[in-house]
Amino acid sequence: MNPLFGHDPFWVVLLKSVLIFVVLVVYTLFNIWFERRVVAKMQHRIGPNVHGPFGLLQSLADGVKLAFKEDLVVKAADKVVYVLAPILATIPAFLAWAVIPFGPEVTIPFTDQKTMLQLTDLPVAVLYILAVTSIGVYGIVLAGWSSGSIYALLGGLRSSAQMISYEVAMGLSLVSVFMYAGSMSTSEIVSAQHSMWYFVPLFPSFVIYVIAMIGETNRAPFDLPEAEGELVGGFHTEYSSLKFALFFLAEYVNMVTVSALATTMFLGGWRAPFGISHIWEGANEGYWPLIWFFGKTLFFIFIFVWLRGTLPRMRYDQFMSFGWKVLIPVALAWIVAVAFIRKLKSEDMLGDPKVLLWVAIAAGVLIVLTFLIPEKKESEPEPEPDEVDAFAGGYPVPPITEPPTRNER
Repeated sequence: MNPLFGHDPFWVVLLKSVLIFVVLVVYTLFNIWFERRVVAKMQHRIGPNVHGPFGLLQSLADGVKLAFKEDLVVKAADKVVYVLAPILATIPAFLAWAVIPFGPEVTIPFTDQKTMLQLTDLPVAVLYILAVTSIGVYGIVLAGWSSGSIYALLGGLRSSAQMISYEVAMGLSLVSVFMYAGSMSTSEIVSAQHSMWYFVPLFPSFVIYVIAMIGETNRAPFDLPEAEGELVGGFHTEYSSLKFALFFLAEYVNMVTVSALATTMFLGGWRAPFGISHIWEGANEGYWPLIWFFGKTLFFIFIFVWLRGTLPRMRYDQFMSFGWKVLIPVALAWIVAVAFIRKLKSEDMLGDPKVLLWVAIAAGVLIVLTFLIPEKKESEPEPEPDEVDAFAGGYPVPPITEPPTRNER
């Protein structure tokens, strides 16, 4: 970890905290506009284009409208929990950004104060992110329970089961990154990718993480708790006004959070894309890395939008079966393979780094091919027809006969 962490003055910590909050709120407004515009292009529509240049202020107008709508509280709700649930779902999404690195060491403008473009760092920073984001599940469960509606409760239970299931696969996909970097510190993981981004040698982990992060954020095609017809609208069915908006704020901030974590763990974090640093020496210095970092996160946001506009939803049983029977076993098998390869390398049995790379690619291809193997379903024997008692219940029932043909008539 950088020795600057823990030595910033209070005003620097406060400034960085406020900036992170403001950036996330503005980024959320932009992502909503970005999603509506991209999906509109996919469907040959125009999308928001009235409020502000290119319709950029449409998300702000929608947020103001929600804030000033009538705030209804259902009669059967548990008032305290009903109010705290959206807050409990939103705050952890912001707390996770305390350890996300935005860039290298910089000098604050108009001062001589040097600081890292990161609020703080921990030896177990990635575990901190996973722990904090998992608290958001409580907000969803409590929102469904406190509403006093069985439909909202079912939506909350489905959503919590979904998020917990895919958190396991997400955590397992990051274990191989810890093995390669030798640390759980986000800043050290970014520093370890100075020569090669980890999505190249750890491509199966990258694929598993991308799938898991979509399921973790309840986004299409995995937005089942909000899309089932029998559940009306999911866990936030009974919410309105600002509390309803907080759930969507938490969803979009979580999208940016998992995208930022994917950027940090697999795409080199704030480092410039391949080739740019060789041509331009200052690409990874100063405030320029902010462009590379947010550009990479926007790439993952586009993947979220792209999947929403193209893929149909899965059945709930298919979705849960895919998480427990496919993603988790494959992630465990890949962890064993990575540990084996790292052991061979430490014993100098793989002296050529190209051999290591090809072994990793071959193992990744084999794991990806396992997704294409269909499950064998045993054919169930047809049940034998039960004998019909014509006098069951004391009332004679005439036997069923076929209607007579024309010749018989």
